Amino acid sequence: MSTTHQTQVLAHLKTGNTITQAEAINLFNCYRLSAVINRLRNSGYEIVTHNEPNQNRDGYHARYEYRELEA
Repeated sequence: MSTTHQTQVLAHLKTGNTITQAEAINLFNCYRLSAVINRLRNSGYEIVTHNEPNQNRDGYHARYEYRELEA
């Protein structure tokens, strides 16, 4: 996994945006978003997972959001 993907995803999240796997593929050619999110979490970043329903079929997908750690 590329640290570039970690940098790109973190920068995207820190601007107040959220991200899904489909968006990560389109924006950063990142096919392993959950692994990137896991590494960011292990590095101390608070990233929340929201499960939202799929629009075209049954089931859910994850949307990730960055939260500032409270002091």
